[in-house]
Amino acid sequence: MNPGKDRRRVQVSDLARMIDHTLLKSDATASQVEKLCAEALEFGFWAVCVNPIHIERCRILLAGSKVKVCSVVGFPLGAETTAAKVFEAKEAESLGADEIDMVINIGALKDGKWGTVEDDMASVVNVTSKNIITKVILENCYLTEKEKIKGCRLAMAAGADFVKTSTGFGPSGATLEDVALMRRTVGDELGVKAAGGIRDLHTALKMIEAGATRIGTSSSVQIITGSGG
Repeated sequence: MNPGKDRRRVQVSDLARMIDHTLLKSDATASQVEKLCAEALEFGFWAVCVNPIHIERCRILLAGSKVKVCSVVGFPLGAETTAAKVFEAKEAESLGADEIDMVINIGALKDGKWGTVEDDMASVVNVTSKNIITKVILENCYLTEKEKIKGCRLAMAAGADFVKTSTGFGPSGATLEDVALMRRTVGDELGVKAAGGIRDLHTALKMIEAGATRIGTSSSVQIITGSGG
């Protein structure tokens, strides 16, 4: 299914299947990862999103379920070499990841080195199997509007499946304006993942209305249960 065509007004009951339940803290423990997976199973989230060291544990805990395992590449700075990102992506798939969220070469984008940016994205897309979903993180808080648009267009050219707003580690996260801009730019060709600072139901639904087809958050349970404000 083309990820861009999932956009619609959703009910709360549909929302769980649009959420990547996220735990990317550097000090995440085994017990926290186990809790993350248990919550994903209980509430029916689309995926858990974890650092690469936790992929295998999640794969075991989620075996036989519909919950996907998402991991990250070049995270959170995007400043690794392309060769390093390629190695990370290959290893993530070999460990059992279904989806990969990679951070672009932000500095190269700001320098106008379009070929470098596209090659960095395409190298990760092309090294993984066709069934692996690749999301490209632009980290919009560092970009101008023109750079955001160019980043989205380069992601389309590179064959990515999604563009994503933020890592959650920058000075700011997803905004409605950025999500709408990304959706206008990619049309129905790509999915749009809104991540960073989404902590309540109202904000999550507004992001979807603006054009997001996936939500990345560590506040998933609070959002679904209505305890997040």
